[in-house]
Amino acid sequence: MDMQALLQQAQQMQQQLMEAQQELDESRVEGTSGGGLVTVVVNGRGTVEDVTIDPKAVDPEEPAESAQTIADLVLAAVRDAESAVERLQQEKMGPLNDALGGMPGAGGGMPGLPGM
Repeated sequence: MDMQALLQQAQQMQQQLMEAQQELDESRVEGTSGGGLVTVVVNGRGTVEDVTIDPKAVDPEEPAESAQTIADLVLAAVRDAESAVERLQQEKMGPLNDALGGMPGAGGGMPGLPGM
């Protein structure tokens, strides 16, 4: 085994990992629910950055029911966004994780990274 080649491969993978993480940091995905009444924007790491609630979701004659409906819609939109983040993370990080699975001592995973 050529240690120099192995070291060079590890450095290339580290660079690719850093680039993929940067892309995730800069990425934004949306989750929606209620036919667009609620929209949640999440970054590629899974952090919620914005929540938009259409005023049509509020029924002034039923405030308690509206509040519960809105809470349910927000939760559904967050879950939708989480699914989109998982797909994005797999797209960006999956090939790197697969490559690490073949390296001796790598264990096939990337502990501490979301979705890994």
